[in-house]
Amino acid sequence: MISTSDFKTGLTLEYDGNIYQILDFQHVKPGKGSAFVRTKLRNLRAQSVIDITFSAGEKFEQAQIDKNEMQFLYSADDVYVFMNNETYEQIELHKQNLENELYYLTEGMTINMISYGQEILGIELPDKVVLEVVETPGGAKGNTASNATKEALTNTGLRLSVPLFINEGEKIIVSTATGKYDTRAK
Repeated sequence: MISTSDFKTGLTLEYDGNIYQILDFQHVKPGKGSAFVRTKLRNLRAQSVIDITFSAGEKFEQAQIDKNEMQFLYSADDVYVFMNNETYEQIELHKQNLENELYYLTEGMTINMISYGQEILGIELPDKVVLEVVETPGGAKGNTASNATKEALTNTGLRLSVPLFINEGEKIIVSTATGKYDTRAK
């Protein structure tokens, strides 16, 4: 059991029949009345974010979340296949479980599979991934304005803004947290 005084960012807990990860919290001690804790929690099953206020000292069951390193093998129709690098066990996830992550998955990529007991909650991507630009208009000659960008389409279907000097066929590094261009890949 954990108390509200044990809260820290990233901690997972069971509350109201769901599993939540603490994104942010604040202990508040008003001049009058009892102390309380404001939290921002992510539901790991539904991927929704909610704000909840708890009384100080409330206790919760800590949720034991496991992360297993796996490799993305391939996709067929709406099924995505991952392999455990140690046991070679293959796990299939359906497209609807990976909606936001699909734009960053490339074959052979190593990810972390997040699970709670036997229930698979999703995947955790690396902070940055290398993607190939498959479609982008040519940059205008002489356009040297700072921060000038154009739209590009990557091999995974992600549309993002890139600098004018990026051309089709180039590999770029993209942040999975923001979905924005970071730099050219070497």
